[in-house]
Parts: sequence; structure tokens; C-alpha cells
Amino acid sequence: MNRPRRRSEGPLPAPQARSVPGRFLRVDGVPLHVLTEGSGPLCVLSGGLGMAWFDWDAVAALLAPYRTVVRFDRPGLGLSAPAPAPPTLAAEADRIAGLLDALGHPGPATVVGHSLAGFHAEAFARLHPGRCAGLVLVDGSIEEEPRPRLPRAVRTAWAGGLADALSAAGVPRALGPATRRLIGRASTVGSHPPHPWERVGYRTSRVLRACALENATYPYQAAELVALRPGHPMPDVPVTVLAAYDGSETARQLRWLERQRALAVQLGGHFAVAAPAGHLVMADVPASVARAVLNLSGTDRDVPAPLP
Repeated sequence: MNRPRRRSEGPLPAPQARSVPGRFLRVDGVPLHVLTEGSGPLCVLSGGLGMAWFDWDAVAALLAPYRTVVRFDRPGLGLSAPAPAPPTLAAEADRIAGLLDALGHPGPATVVGHSLAGFHAEAFARLHPGRCAGLVLVDGSIEEEPRPRLPRAVRTAWAGGLADALSAAGVPRALGPATRRLIGRASTVGSHPPHPWERVGYRTSRVLRACALENATYPYQAAELVALRPGHPMPDVPVTVLAAYDGSETARQLRWLERQRALAVQLGGHFAVAAPAGHLVMADVPASVARAVLNLSGTDRDVPAPLP
């Protein structure tokens, strides 16, 4: 395997260089960290804003006996190198297609998109219909009427500048992993120990900058998806919208479930609830995500008995 050059802010941290799981593939000129496991029909897992490959560990372990599971880090996240430009919806959809090309998988794949990556998964289906076998949107982001208030270039320049200033002050190294853990605790209902790789990525300016740019471009990606839908119909593939439910009866929680249900109707898909779960469904109830993938055919014949 050709390994990237060792640099303190590069895609591969030097101290762990020999034990990195997976490999690096160049997609659209960017070295992406990719992990492939299992056998069977192809399934791609893509996490939400600022997330890494290891967030899918429990789901991948459940799916690997029945699917070829592909996990990857978007540019700048996890162990991947940064991209030369801020993310766009079309670029992220094309990145999934490019990743499949780099892996030598020309056939259709099921794409599982969590949170922000739900935008990417849906755009992939609409822009590359022949390569999509199905979608599972895991507590996917929803913006019915997105209206970005600033020019995209202004917002991304501000976010990049803020990330650079924080990095120069040493904030990622001092607070990055702790901030990541706090966000994780706020987004789950269970107790989950920190992952061994958490400290490696989240203490770098590379990951901080990638998170800042994903956050800055979120409203524009939402608007791009709304604009994409009329001219690019969904292919005739199974879709499941899996919503997180923490068990509360707050108006906000119930409204979120209704919005998720409406998205399922809009996409002509199946609506399901993962409970008890916070936004990081894959951490709280990984079996619900695995079952949603295995049940895309509409039957239970592929679902292993141990999954609840």
C-alpha cells in the first residue's frame, strides 16, 4: 500500500501509521481513508457533519456477514486529506460515485447517509440513478425551505478564517477531543466510551477546518438539494427513513418525527423509528440501522435472527 507522506496535519498521523485500518484511495485528487469489510451486496456508510469512519463500527460489525460494507472519511475528516475547495452537494454525491469507481465496484450500491450525509445520499441517488440500489437515511437532515443569508464565498471564507485562528491558538490540540466527546454525549441516550482513534483526528487543525466548512456550507447544500429535486427524480429503488426517538413527548421531538415521516412520503419510502436513540443512532441502536439496510427489499428473509 502506498502510504501518504508523514506530516503532523496530513491524512495519516505518524505515530499510528502502521496500524491504520483500511487504506487510502485517491478520489478526485484527494487521498481518502477507506475501510472495506464483509461480503455480499455493496453498502456505503457515510456519517454526519464532522464524523469519522469509526462512528460506524457497531453497524459495520452487524452488516459485514451479509454485505460488503464500505466506510470512508470525507475530505479533512477522520484520516482523509483535505479538499482544495469547500464541499458542495453535487461534489459529495460525485465523491461517492468516484469512491465506488476507485474500489472497482461498477454495480449499484445501497447508500446509508446519517444527518448531513442524508443530503449526499439522496443527491447520489438522483444524480447517479443507475448506481444506487437503495437508500437508508439515518435521522437525516431536513430543510424544507432553506434560505442561505450570505453569499457562499463570504460564509466559507469566514469559517475558514475562524478555523485558522483557532488552530493558531492551539485550540484543536487542547480541546478538540474533549469537544467531540461532549457533542457525542449530547447526541446519544446511552453511555459510550471514547474511541481509541478519537484523539488522533480531533486534535488536528485539518479536522477542525473540515468541520467548520461543512457547517458553513450546510444551508447551501440544503438549498442545492431542494433545487435538484424537480429536475432529477428519484430512481425506483427502496428507501427507508429511520428517525431517532429518545422517548420524550416534547413538541420538538414529536415535530421532528413528523418531519422525518413527511420526508419518507416525499421520497416514496418507508418510515421507521429507532428508539431509544439520540441523533447518533448508530451508537445508541446500531441494530436498528443494520435492520433497516437488510430490510430494504421489503422482506425479512435477509435479516439475521440476533438483530432485535
